[in-house]
Formats: sequence, C-alpha cells, structure tokens
Amino acid sequence: MRARAIFACIFVVCAGLLGVAFYMEHVMGLEPCPLCWLQRFGFMGVGLVSFVAALHGPGQFGLRVYGALLAVTAGAGLGMAGRQLWLQNLPADQVPACGPSVDYMLDVLPLAEVLTTALKGTGDCAEVVWRFLGLSIPGWAAIFFALLVLAGLVMLVHRGKPKSWIAG
Repeated sequence: MRARAIFACIFVVCAGLLGVAFYMEHVMGLEPCPLCWLQRFGFMGVGLVSFVAALHGPGQFGLRVYGALLAVTAGAGLGMAGRQLWLQNLPADQVPACGPSVDYMLDVLPLAEVLTTALKGTGDCAEVVWRFLGLSIPGWAAIFFALLVLAGLVMLVHRGKPKSWIAG
C-alpha cells in the first residue's frame, strides 16, 4: 500500500473518531470534560498531519518527518487519555473536585490557565459516563492513539521505497 494512501486512511479514521465524539456530545448529550477536549485536539493534530502528508505524497525523508510528527502528536493524545484513565481509576476520596465547563473557563480565564487546568483534569474527567466492550471513552482513545504512535514509528524507521512501504 502506498504511503499516500496510508496517510489518507489515518486522516479518515481521525475524522471518523471526531465525528463519533461530536455525535456523543450533540446527540447522546455527553458533555466533554477538559481532558476529552485535549484528546479531540490530539486527533485533530494527527488528522491534520496525515491530511497534509496525503496531499504531499512524501519521499523517504518526508515519510520520516511525517512519521515523527504523527508519533509525537499521537503520543501527546495518548498521554491525555492515560491521564484520564488514571483519574477514572482513583479511589472516590482521591478524585479531584469537579470544575467549570471548558466554555466557561475559556470565557473567564487566560488560555494558559485553561490549559493548566485541563491538563490536571477535574472530577468531571474521572466520571465514566459511557462504556463499550468494557472500555470507557478514554480507554478507546488510548487504543487508537497507541496504534497511531506505532504507525508513526514504523514510518520513522522504515528503510524501503516510500511509494510502497507496506506490502500490497
């Protein structure tokens, strides 16, 4: 399979995951917590890198650059998902207090403080409001981010022709 097609598939997967997130928010009524927003930005970042790479059709050096960007961006998302999973597994007496919504924080706080609060997570982030096959939303996000990190690392270390770097 060609590198351009792989990047296009990654973009479509990220767009689909964001579509699911917006469906859960606007149709199912699940309000995203600060860490959920950061994970969405992670998928947006991976999708943007993949979209640009698919348009560019990189050579060997470009494949490594895009692979590194993909791995770093997905790794940041994996960190956010991991933080939320950690919060979800804390004993009830150790869960941080719930905080204001992201919209409210953006209205009244400087951006640096919003990001600091979001990175720490709130009690809202510790609440499990939906499960599929036993995994919560950040659990599924972590799986996808881990696969994307792996894809980026494979691209980073690959030594074959960039146009057909996966057999197919």
